[in-house]
Amino acid sequence: MLRHARTLRPARPASPSIQRLFAAASEPEIFDKYAQCPRLRLSDACMCVEPLITKSRRFSCRSVRKAAQRDRAARAPLSPDPLVDTVVDRLLDRLLDCSRSFSKALVVGGSGTQIAARLAQERPKGLTELTYVDTSRGMLSRAESLARLWPRGVLDLECVHWDPASDVLPVRPGSYDVVISCLGLHWINDIPLFLMQCRAALREDGLFLGAMLGGSTLQELRISCSLASQERRGGVSARMSPLAQVRDAGNLLTRAGLALPTVDVDSLQVGYRDCVGLVAHLRAMAEGSAFKGAGGALARDEALAAAAIYASTFGVEEKGAEVGKGAETEGIVAAGGDPETLPAADGVAATFEVIYLTGWAPHASMTKAKARGSATASFDDLARALGEPTEPLA
Repeated sequence: MLRHARTLRPARPASPSIQRLFAAASEPEIFDKYAQCPRLRLSDACMCVEPLITKSRRFSCRSVRKAAQRDRAARAPLSPDPLVDTVVDRLLDRLLDCSRSFSKALVVGGSGTQIAARLAQERPKGLTELTYVDTSRGMLSRAESLARLWPRGVLDLECVHWDPASDVLPVRPGSYDVVISCLGLHWINDIPLFLMQCRAALREDGLFLGAMLGGSTLQELRISCSLASQERRGGVSARMSPLAQVRDAGNLLTRAGLALPTVDVDSLQVGYRDCVGLVAHLRAMAEGSAFKGAGGALARDEALAAAAIYASTFGVEEKGAEVGKGAETEGIVAAGGDPETLPAADGVAATFEVIYLTGWAPHASMTKAKARGSATASFDDLARALGEPTEPLA
């Protein structure tokens, strides 16, 4: 791993590409000539940089600042976003695949406006009432404006403001058949408490659906900022908020009292014309930094160095087929597994890891797992019944 020093030095053997990068990063002028910066494997970069940017610390979001960021983002008209639209579609596909009906839904924060629009369009069986809760009054106003365009009687929308200084969700317990949180969970200060409140808001056999950004999100940007800061300032400060890991998601659902927890992951890679396009997209999504451990604004030379590292190290090669275009993005390329190569010939790649969470409020009719040690037959018994020889374990 890395040792704290004014120059970058790997503390254990690395691939030739990462060794060349460390050597290049020690030269002050290298980032002014970013074409000389070698490409490297993403796994090598994560190995060398993650220890400096993922120090053990408690996440604390400035909720009032985040609400202000969302208010600014809400001033822009709602336009297609390949990333958000893809996540919304895949999350709601889980709802539409359910055979049972849900009459009353609760949507909390995140991409709530897009969720409401999709529900009004798809009209899931039995859904008549929708409550949208958000800390941003601007987002609530935009959702209300959108609802005025719906045909009469499609869906009754109620907008409720959530005080950003409070952790208490302003809803009545046992009032909803489904609770949806899309791309907002990663800005909650106390996720276990939030999920417990979502569980309390559900009726028996109610469904919780969530989508949040995972720990591999924007790993290219993390690495570029960290290397630029190390080279220009001789140290690394946190620029991006810590995100949850996949291994923690299932425990969160179980801790909240949700039954039949299910967690799956998408790894989406989005292409941008340059780093400016990436930052503009993050601002449009209201995904600017708002956690209390973040450093100050990037100095000009540090920002230019980070952009140069990003373009030279994570630039897009000329291969692949374009999938779609948005206002600021070139398209989403891959979902699930390792992201594929980006479509654009000139641009940069950004990875977004999306963790999907599904859980049910317990009900007497729900299938339950047997208690540990209650089995009356073993695999040896099954093997003997099938006439297969059994061998003792070493």
